[in-house]
Amino acid sequence: MDCWKQEESNTWTFPTLIVCLYGFFSMLKPSEPFLTPYLTGPDKNLTTDEVTNQVFPVWTYSYLALLLPVFLITDYVRYKPILLLQGISFIVTWLLLLFAHGVVAMQIVEFFYGMVTATEVAYYAYIYSVVSTDHYQRVTSYCRSITLVAATTGAVLGQLLVSLADVSYFHLNAITLASVSLAFLCSFFLPMPQKSMFFHRKQSSGTLPGTEKTVATVSCDRPPSCQEDKSSPSADTGPAPEQQAGNAKPQNHVLRVLLQLSKDLRDCYSSRKLLYWSLWWALATAGFNQVLNYIQVLWDFRAPSHSSAVYNGAVEAIATF
Repeated sequence: MDCWKQEESNTWTFPTLIVCLYGFFSMLKPSEPFLTPYLTGPDKNLTTDEVTNQVFPVWTYSYLALLLPVFLITDYVRYKPILLLQGISFIVTWLLLLFAHGVVAMQIVEFFYGMVTATEVAYYAYIYSVVSTDHYQRVTSYCRSITLVAATTGAVLGQLLVSLADVSYFHLNAITLASVSLAFLCSFFLPMPQKSMFFHRKQSSGTLPGTEKTVATVSCDRPPSCQEDKSSPSADTGPAPEQQAGNAKPQNHVLRVLLQLSKDLRDCYSSRKLLYWSLWWALATAGFNQVLNYIQVLWDFRAPSHSSAVYNGAVEAIATF
């Protein structure tokens, strides 16, 4: 089994590199700290009241409505298609920001951005489906830190371009469009996962004794010591009983998954510490997102962007750092 384990351990670097590139370019958005000045400026000519009460709330409610179905679909289609969907949503969002006008168009922008944020679950969950558990801690640090680095870099870049090079907000959005387009291209190179958390679980626990050795024998050339137990029960007796049951009643698959999901949730939140931590995390994340969504309106009210210097990028860079 040594060669099999070694082969598995060597497969974590490529998907980790690609998903980190995707995370970097998708979060490198120099125009984002300047969204409110862009919408209320001459490019879109919306009022502050329209932005606050008609445009921004669409993101909040679309994000909330899409989160649960996207989570389940993400697991069913095994992550990569949802990353492709996120890339498309990124591109549509910034194409509309660049070339569409009016309140309705900006509401559509916010809907697609709600799709972008709802599909972030695929980015954070994808890597665990293609690497072994030995590398979970390492790849988690890479995937999460690269997004913070990219967000900080994007905010600093946007502030420097606005303050020193007098670049317009329109061109900042064009740079962001180029960045998210690169992220979309990176997603095509991601390996397709063979498992997921609920719908495509590995059935290692349900296999008969000796099955692992038989499967490994087919997968790689190995020394004679690796090719023992050829008379394993699973070698010529056909599918395992669990597979036969699944093939006989495929219509019950979704029900079994939902029951497994409810069981996992019940098991997880039977711990009070985990329950309190989850509630704290959910409330903190929701509060942070709401503040981040509307803080630019407050900044523009206190120091109007058309009559004073704008340091939105610097503030968001420091906050992210």
